[in-house]
Amino acid sequence: MSDPEQPDFSFDLPPAREPVRAERTATPASSSTAVPAWLVAVLLVSVATLMLRNAGLLPGFSSRAATEPRTVTPRGDLAADEQSNIELFRKASPCVVHIKTLTRRRDPFSMNVLEIPEGTGTGFIYDDAGHIVTNYHVIRSAQAAKVRLADQSTWDAKLVGYEANKDLAVLKIEAPADRLRKIDIGESANLQVGQKVFAIGCPFGLDQTLTTGVISGLGREIESIGGLPIEGVIQTDAAINPGNSGGPLLDSAGRLIGVNTMIVSPSGAYSGVGFAVPVDIINQVVPELIQHGRVEHAVLGLRLFDDQVSRRLGIPDGALVRDVFKNGGAAAAGIRPTYEDEEGNIQLGDVLIEIGGRKIKSTIDLLKALDGPKPGDSIRVTLLRNGRLQTVDVQLQAAAPSP
Repeated sequence: MSDPEQPDFSFDLPPAREPVRAERTATPASSSTAVPAWLVAVLLVSVATLMLRNAGLLPGFSSRAATEPRTVTPRGDLAADEQSNIELFRKASPCVVHIKTLTRRRDPFSMNVLEIPEGTGTGFIYDDAGHIVTNYHVIRSAQAAKVRLADQSTWDAKLVGYEANKDLAVLKIEAPADRLRKIDIGESANLQVGQKVFAIGCPFGLDQTLTTGVISGLGREIESIGGLPIEGVIQTDAAINPGNSGGPLLDSAGRLIGVNTMIVSPSGAYSGVGFAVPVDIINQVVPELIQHGRVEHAVLGLRLFDDQVSRRLGIPDGALVRDVFKNGGAAAAGIRPTYEDEEGNIQLGDVLIEIGGRKIKSTIDLLKALDGPKPGDSIRVTLLRNGRLQTVDVQLQAAAPSP
């Protein structure tokens, strides 16, 4: 007997058999050889989906034929106005240039002078000598400028002259004549509201952009960088954005009729109201800037009181004379200044009420009246002295150049 306290691990073994040789054919896990119904259903659904997809009958799927390129529909000729616009741009765009202004700074470590980009604007080629016209405010605070032509060549520019009161400036580049395409000059005195206009420029640094519109208004007045009003300004709805400044405004013949100068916009971007300095002013100012570097302004040879002072002194309209310069045109014509008599009383001078046929209600009106005449011209002045009207002729002088 075995010890009852020890577990009995002995058991009967089966009789020895011959080794079994494995068959090459695998035996299925299930004892049944039938295909499950769910598998058949999945296969049927898959086949049906594929057929419907290829036929383009399932939403979101196209047939195999629909994925091939469509046949191009013949367009036909461009409309006449489209062809005209394309031709205008093709002809005028080589006249337009991109202006990049620079500021010079000295590197504190290397002590080298660096040119730092400051801003961009637009201009146009005025003549074969390489003179470029743009807005004064484009180059106002720049210390250097570079001009890129339509052929993508870039040239250093030098400042020839500027007229802040007209927001105009002239640059010059030393490019060969065969690279320069001067713009065609038009006129602005006979423009009409409703005429088509075209603006070419470089808004936001984008080169050679064309926008179209109409003349929305004429005879507008805007304040210049110099503080004086620019009269006769053209209003347009052609899109003018930052970077368009200094670019040309063209008529439908591709002629220059104005220089795009500013917009009215709360956001600073295009809002449908843009202004351009008329070409008739450009044709007067630019030749003077090229020849003299500045515009010679005509003066009467006197100084006026501020309008507020005149009103407090009981002068409702006109410009009250404060001083008359010795050897000036006003002194030679006998115009009287304001002075203090021997008894200490203030004796008011003459009040200018009309100059060259233009009514004078303020000092600004006087400056406008002297905007056209040139030094050496004689101009008729109507004045009020001791309650009586008098008329004198004054020979205009050239204003002293600004320091």
